[in-house]
Amino acid sequence: MRAVVVTEHGGPEVLTVVEREVPTPGTGEVLVEVTAAGVNFIDIYQRSGVYPMDLPYVVGSEGAGTVTAVGAEVTEVRVGDRVAWAMVAGAGAAEQVVLPAARVVPVPAGLDPSLAAAVMLQGMTAHYLAGSTFPARAGQTALVHAAAGGVGLLLCQMLSAKGVRVIGTTSTPEKARLARDAGAAEVVLYRDQDVVTEVRRLTGGAGVHVVYDGVGKDTFDAGLDVLRPRGMMVLFGGSSGQVPPLDPQVLNAKGSLYLTRPSLAHYVADRAELTWRAGDVLGAVASGDLDVRVGGTYPLAALGRAHEDLAAGRTTGKLLVTPRD
Repeated sequence: MRAVVVTEHGGPEVLTVVEREVPTPGTGEVLVEVTAAGVNFIDIYQRSGVYPMDLPYVVGSEGAGTVTAVGAEVTEVRVGDRVAWAMVAGAGAAEQVVLPAARVVPVPAGLDPSLAAAVMLQGMTAHYLAGSTFPARAGQTALVHAAAGGVGLLLCQMLSAKGVRVIGTTSTPEKARLARDAGAAEVVLYRDQDVVTEVRRLTGGAGVHVVYDGVGKDTFDAGLDVLRPRGMMVLFGGSSGQVPPLDPQVLNAKGSLYLTRPSLAHYVADRAELTWRAGDVLGAVASGDLDVRVGGTYPLAALGRAHEDLAAGRTTGKLLVTPRD
């Protein structure tokens, strides 16, 4: 079987397709033939060494496919089941992967496994951001940075379905249209407009209740400036770089603000919460209530190009790698 492996931290050039023996599932594990694997910013952070990994490792942590073998003491799934997973290190860009049975969830009947792979990490991220980190409700206003990205498009849909007024930021008019189609009431083109000025205008000077920021360094300060008193900054990523250390007194001066830096891993730590979130998200996709935009699909050998496209902001929605192509 083939897999994309990193043997040293660095740029996209360190991604190498290698031939490996098909792994054997151990106790409590399953072997899955991968239909599609997700490409995420965390993959770039790990590859580059921002999030150091034990080397060597298989790239990726999200995907979907079919169970082909099970180890001892596995009761959750059987051979032939279609399953999906996220946040499982070393279980992504490969033709076959071994996973803990407790970390896989069933793919609903009739749902394309590729769509399941496309929505697991980003869908559950949007799910906890909108429902748990900041339980958004009707009548509130939210600012969503990178609103045409994978998480952004899902957040716009989930928030608008709750009756939340969404203001999105995007780089181009084309991306703005995608954000509006996903439920954003207004969109600020951050390359042409000042985000702080526009958000204050759109909120009559009141500011927003919450900022969802997966961009980080380039947007963080402006996000604090558009929050209303006692608003919450939800910093869940850093696609533009990591935010420098912050003096907590800044939060006081700007209106007794709240700041949190959540991670999906802490919101799916036990199986009950994992199956609840994944079931909600995959069920919504299967029913047509949640739309998933796949912005690009790449073969294993082109995973480096996928990383480059994602890092450069050339994409919308979700990127996938398909091991059998």
